[in-house]
Amino acid sequence: MVATCRRMNDSGINQGTAGNLSVRNPRGFLITPTSLPYDRMEPEDLVQMAFDGTYEGRHRPSSEWRFHRDIQQARPDINVVLHCHSVYATTLACHHKPIPSFHYMTGIAGGTTIRCARYATFGTQGLSDAAIEALEDRLACLLGQHGQISLGKTPAAALALAIEVETLSRLYVQALTLGEPPILSDEEMARVLQQMKNMSYGQAPDLEGVNDTARPKPAA
Repeated sequence: MVATCRRMNDSGINQGTAGNLSVRNPRGFLITPTSLPYDRMEPEDLVQMAFDGTYEGRHRPSSEWRFHRDIQQARPDINVVLHCHSVYATTLACHHKPIPSFHYMTGIAGGTTIRCARYATFGTQGLSDAAIEALEDRLACLLGQHGQISLGKTPAAALALAIEVETLSRLYVQALTLGEPPILSDEEMARVLQQMKNMSYGQAPDLEGVNDTARPKPAA
């Protein structure tokens, strides 16, 4: 977790002590402490929390512990919640602008769009409720006038998704300087999502009925 937080800042998707990370464990979840710079953070600084809101450790948990707890409870399909203030994603979030399927990689978050949650004060139950709503059937969302959240089964997966969300956000902001970009249809995005699912299962990225597939060369 500490290494992931440091990579989050080194990658440029987060600044200073902003952002936070949680990872599910048998006792609830571990979460980063509040206001401790990542370059000074050590594993023993991580805070153990239970789903009833109690915690153990030498630091207080992140001020955003509520949405970490609620997402972990609501989403048994994931183990990691990563939150950061990446610049381009936050730029869109400041305009409450979701990311549409202007590029097929929008599907990496699990749907045809990356939604933007309504604004709520940081650290509140209202923000947690808004995030849960925006993350329905998704692995990432923007937070209105705040930042982004990305989910994953591992810290590496959540970080990779957060970086991809920031890349898509930058592309979308730049595309908008030329006007509203064309949007891929829901039918095409359904094909994209199926391709991505096939690849996640280790299958060649070809649609059903397509015979021209990459395959190992038979042994001589």
